[in-house]
Amino acid sequence: METQLRAALLDCLRADPALAALNTIVEEAPSRTSLPWLGISASASADWSVKDAIGREVRIAVEMHLRGDDPATGVSLAKELEARILAMPRVQNGFYIVTVVFLRSRVEQRANNVRAMLFEFRFHVLAT
Repeated sequence: METQLRAALLDCLRADPALAALNTIVEEAPSRTSLPWLGISASASADWSVKDAIGREVRIAVEMHLRGDDPATGVSLAKELEARILAMPRVQNGFYIVTVVFLRSRVEQRANNVRAMLFEFRFHVLAT
């Protein structure tokens, strides 16, 4: 279910008009894309099954890279990203999202005015 969830998350984010400001939204860091971009940087899953359904707790980290030396760079995109993930449709092909929870974020200023923003979410999903 982890792979299915990753694919559904990418589809959901790519469909958001507010995130169209990003040059690409991909599963891993793009090799040749100019800033800004968003990628799934990591995921991990554990058993979350119940008596009558197979389930997983999936943690997914997404990373957004932007350019700018102002600490407010990317604030509106970050808000839209979080809102879109938390409002992701619960019924998916092959599974159902029971809960989505924001866990943590980290923002870091890197060389050449690159700002990296990492967001981690926890999903509880059940197979349908």
